[in-house]
Amino acid sequence: MPAAALVGLAALVFPASSAHAAERGAAAKSGAVCGTEHTTGLAVAAGDTVPCPTALRVAAAYVKVWKSNGAPVDVPVGRTVWRCQEEQGNPNPYQKCVNTADGAQWVTLVS
Repeated sequence: MPAAALVGLAALVFPASSAHAAERGAAAKSGAVCGTEHTTGLAVAAGDTVPCPTALRVAAAYVKVWKSNGAPVDVPVGRTVWRCQEEQGNPNPYQKCVNTADGAQWVTLVS
């Protein structure tokens, strides 16, 4: 699915008030809100041990290969492979990438 379509879909699925709540929720569960992924405008958050520059690179790499079917996608960033897929949030879904080497490092993308 093209990135522009993802942005349009996110705008339809996530009303503005829930988007801000989702971003705050992601920040509360993580070490940092790192900014936005430039293609989609989705907020990028990262776990305590993931530097923001790495989180933004993971998000950018994932967006390039994002599939709308919900299947996991492996994304190489540097020497690390991240497994990314949609997760069910409460109430809205979000995208999550997990470091396949340790399973503890993660990055989320939320509208």
